[in-house]
Amino acid sequence: MEFCLIDMEIISAALLSSGPFSIAVSVLLNILISVIGFIPSVFITAANITVFGFEKGLILSYIGEIAGAVISFWLYRKGLQSFKPKFLKNRSLKQLQNSQGWRAFWMILMLRLLPFIPSGVINLTAAISKTSVIIFFIATSIGKLPALLIEAYSVTQVLQASEDVRNILILLILIIVVLSYFKRGKNKEM
Repeated sequence: MEFCLIDMEIISAALLSSGPFSIAVSVLLNILISVIGFIPSVFITAANITVFGFEKGLILSYIGEIAGAVISFWLYRKGLQSFKPKFLKNRSLKQLQNSQGWRAFWMILMLRLLPFIPSGVINLTAAISKTSVIIFFIATSIGKLPALLIEAYSVTQVLQASEDVRNILILLILIIVVLSYFKRGKNKEM
């Protein structure tokens, strides 16, 4: 947990030292994380809540995540027009890849509501689909809100928890990650 808190503290310090540009720095960090695609945004959410308070931090994180998703979508679409990644084996992701219009809207919305599908994967899949930017923006804006509310609430609870509780939480998370890794390796052998 110390690693997570250090990251959050570094981001908080960067925001605080940015003075009047702290809001822009936060949004830019969210965009960067979204474009990279595999780094969790929870650290920026935690820093935003710490620096700006729960409500303002939540709103700022929401704006940053939506901006990041749309910019990622646009960049991925421009950069991957002829490239279709083979890692998109999930049935729902394949369906999204071939969808457009309202069907794409509902698929993006539903995928955004599933906490175990990374945002970067949804952004990339939507970018190589026939989905319009407007449909992607609206579905993402609606779909990210519940997940971000849960993330912000969880971050607040962890930040307010005692050090012992934080250590237990990080230990549980590490155990789950390690067990998942070994289970995935076992399944590949079969």
